[in-house]
Amino acid sequence: MHTLNVVVGSTNPVKINAVKQAMSQLYPESDIDCQGMRAPSGVAAQPMTEKATRDGALNRARYCKEQSHAEENIHYFIGFEGGVDLFEDGPATFAYVAILNNRHRSISCSARLPLPLSIYHDLSNGKELGHVMDARFNTQNIKQQGGAIGLLTNNHATRTSTYTETVILAMAPFLHPDHYET
Repeated sequence: MHTLNVVVGSTNPVKINAVKQAMSQLYPESDIDCQGMRAPSGVAAQPMTEKATRDGALNRARYCKEQSHAEENIHYFIGFEGGVDLFEDGPATFAYVAILNNRHRSISCSARLPLPLSIYHDLSNGKELGHVMDARFNTQNIKQQGGAIGLLTNNHATRTSTYTETVILAMAPFLHPDHYET
């Protein structure tokens, strides 16, 4: 069995598990070795714009790639960043994923979860989404569990399910490189 080596720019088990689930679906004949690494985002702890969120994901993936050694044979470097922004239809939270290897780069955005305006105001005042959700829903460390997504959808969607889908979508250029420019 072939081993697929992946480094995720986070030690959050939600992100690592999402990558492992996505890669297991995409490469069912491979053994998936998915390692987490603390990777700086280079953006605020709670990104408040789509651009900052995208930049954070890309910075994390780049950091992982820069820290690796050629002999480690890493197939993919993946960075996530969750953020919020105020859109025409109201505030929403979402995540970006950036995936790099030696030949390609792909960046994709998750679906947007509408946020209550009161939560957005808390975030605008410098609080992080996970902490706000913990306070509002009387949970602990929800960002390493179902996240705001799980809480606001009654667990019909979770951070893991959303991140897994986003990784799968972002993998399209790697699955069909002949159809994408390098």
